[in-house]
Amino acid sequence: MWFFILSALLSLQDDSELIRRLKRREPEAMSELYDRFGKVSFSVIVRIVKDSGVAEDLLQETFLKVWNRVDGFDDSRTAIGPWVLTIARNRAIDYLRSADSRLSQSSCDLERLERPRFFNNFEADYMSADQIRTVRAAFSKLTVNQRQVLELAYFEGLSQTEMADRLSQPLGTVKTWVRTALQILRQEVGAVLPEPKASA
Repeated sequence: MWFFILSALLSLQDDSELIRRLKRREPEAMSELYDRFGKVSFSVIVRIVKDSGVAEDLLQETFLKVWNRVDGFDDSRTAIGPWVLTIARNRAIDYLRSADSRLSQSSCDLERLERPRFFNNFEADYMSADQIRTVRAAFSKLTVNQRQVLELAYFEGLSQTEMADRLSQPLGTVKTWVRTALQILRQEVGAVLPEPKASA
């Protein structure tokens, strides 16, 4: 999963023309954006909500929000890939925290599996061989605890305090795991990932 997310952060493609076309409300530009980031956005969402049907709905909401908010997007401050993934992640976490989610979770069944058609050759399609090697090498340097806190922060939106409670660990220990993990990824990959907040 982290391979796909970091690949969006590693993208060196110049998106300025695509952004201009989106701001001109060109439907073809939205199709191009969806082709590039639809799979990874779905992957992020389904990893959080664990329901492919809900994830498809949230994916549509994600790209609708992108379409409605692109006029205010400033490509001098961030790339469009991380922005799309942030919207997808936040939409999924908002869903989990909503009353509708709690009701649907109480009636869920065993068909909460990711749809394989979204992931055929996904890694190869989305990332170059060099990017795959770079990200794998970076993650091989993380401990189990470091990976776990990154997943809790990214996929569940937990603060460092909430992670400490969940893992029954001192807050200082969790802060160290997060800080060290992010330092390793920044050094190895060059990706700038937001650090989870210390308080709930």
